[in-house]
Amino acid sequence: MSENRVLKNINPERVMYYFEEISKIPHGSGNTRKISDFLVEFAKENKLEYIQDESGNVIIFKNGYKGYENSPSVIIQGHMDMVCEKEADSIINFEKDGLELIVEENCIHANKTTLGGDDGIAVAYALAILESKEIPHPPLEVVITVDEEIGMLGATALDCSSLKSKIMLNLDSEDEGHLLVSCAGGATVNLKYDADYEVVQNGILSVIEIGGISSGHSGMEIIKQGANAAKLMGRLLYAISEETDVRINSLNAGEKDNAIPRLANASVFFASEDEFEKAQSVVESYNQIFYKEYKNTDENIYAHILKPVKIGCKCMTKESSKTTIAMLNTVPNGVKKMSREIEGLVQTSLNLGIARTEDNKTNQTVCLGFSVRSSVDSEKKELIYGLKNLAQVLGVSFFVSGDYPAWEYKEDSVLRNLMFDIYKEMYDKEPVIDAIHAGVECGIFAGKLEGLDCVSIGPDMNDIHTPKETIFIDSIERTWNYILEILKRLK
Repeated sequence: MSENRVLKNINPERVMYYFEEISKIPHGSGNTRKISDFLVEFAKENKLEYIQDESGNVIIFKNGYKGYENSPSVIIQGHMDMVCEKEADSIINFEKDGLELIVEENCIHANKTTLGGDDGIAVAYALAILESKEIPHPPLEVVITVDEEIGMLGATALDCSSLKSKIMLNLDSEDEGHLLVSCAGGATVNLKYDADYEVVQNGILSVIEIGGISSGHSGMEIIKQGANAAKLMGRLLYAISEETDVRINSLNAGEKDNAIPRLANASVFFASEDEFEKAQSVVESYNQIFYKEYKNTDENIYAHILKPVKIGCKCMTKESSKTTIAMLNTVPNGVKKMSREIEGLVQTSLNLGIARTEDNKTNQTVCLGFSVRSSVDSEKKELIYGLKNLAQVLGVSFFVSGDYPAWEYKEDSVLRNLMFDIYKEMYDKEPVIDAIHAGVECGIFAGKLEGLDCVSIGPDMNDIHTPKETIFIDSIERTWNYILEILKRLK
């Protein structure tokens, strides 16, 4: 137990107490054993039944409050891991050290590090409810997962056979007054092609670069329909191939399939100075074309071809170069369909996030990596099948991994309707019904628990996953009161 607490005397007191206790325990993604064991000890101390699985996920059960014993049970769900980021001059060791919390007026943040409000506040809310003997609530199944931030690994691994609830309140959102009711399912798709290489002599080697692109997380930013450096490289190389016998030496664009590539470069070979000058003219033309097309989303976009070097080198054969350019230029990318139920929501998309050549034992492998997303599972499958068919036509290998289900919008959600009415009564305004074009754990649980009625909420947070992360005290309290009223009404 702590004596000198930073969050002492701040309401709701027990929520703040547990948030501070959690903050003292290292709990970055992949380093959750201590926080998992802390939750087990909490369950033991409060004489609550629990399950701790091999991954470290923890489920804690609590009987219903007096008069609620026979009410339908409810899952309260969040995750125990946090993203660990820090300022360059921070001396924290996230593997061993707790966080240094700071309170400034209405805000809580950490000293030069991420705060872990995502999703420590969910754990704190849950423990305060489980501890209390005064809060009316139905029978509870509190599910706290590991490693949500690195691919929802805990939720994916969790055996849900012990869960009986058909109602779930997820506490992993960051906008007070927003009821999150749907998210995209997704998958990673890779196309791979072993290119043939040969040594060529007495030619010109140059580098084409496309950059100046403002991009980000494909789930959140793809709606802007800005530039994708990998796709533009395919387009530019094809235009050059129409004028020259360009050959590819190497290719590099993007680092993660779920991030829109900001920069792409291709090392290319031309047989003569004349061929290079033709390519140079094409690049100059497309530099203007790209700016005209994307100036509203990517005002600093550019396409350059760098000063050539006369050299012999190893590069793709003409045929392999054509296949690689065809792959880049023909694969689909971007927003495919908007939702008709929720205004402004991307329903289905795919992002070409990686395009690169990698050394193998004999030559090089061309690798294209995609993040496929949809809040409608049938549309996600359609995109995956389309990429598979395209791979067959091009004669390249196809791989799919990390497939997770969509959390589809539930038109007849009793929980959403109840929470809408409660919020309007408490705060005299309507909550926002929201959805995101990215994966959240609700989608995993909806796929495992047939008929699950689920809504996600949370207090206001800013700059999550950065050292500027902040959570607002008054919003924590309002959200706490809202949660208690929801539980009280679920009788």
